[in-house]
Amino acid sequence: MVLFGGAELGWLLIVVGALALLFEAYSPGFFMTVPGTVMVLLGILLVLGIDIFSSVWGIVLGVVVALATAILTVWFYSRITPDASPTTMSRDSVIGRTGRVTRAVDHYSLNGQVRVAGHDWSAHSTGAQIEEGATVRVVESEGVHIIVEEI
Repeated sequence: MVLFGGAELGWLLIVVGALALLFEAYSPGFFMTVPGTVMVLLGILLVLGIDIFSSVWGIVLGVVVALATAILTVWFYSRITPDASPTTMSRDSVIGRTGRVTRAVDHYSLNGQVRVAGHDWSAHSTGAQIEEGATVRVVESEGVHIIVEEI
């Protein structure tokens, strides 16, 4: 017993593929773009009367179309997305970097502020007080603050 003929299955693939693309448009992340695009194109082949399930050449054509569609979709998506990856900065990644004191830093409190790689960090010094504007190097990190020394 066959539930769907070629054209009916083709339309079903087109509708499900379009819904996947619509889902991707409202929730971007490239999770549904490739399968949605592949389903739409395979559905079009079925609607056009090309049987991609029962003959060897039909199966080969279906696989080639699916792979080509997937590769082109990934390539196109990579071309339209921004090249810059988001910047992340952890307290351990700033050790050894230099920065500028934006609020005086001393050894006894965490009221000091240091700007390192474009991010502000709460800081204290290894010893003496360091005045605003001084250049410092991060020597250690503890919890959510950094320890600096003047250079």
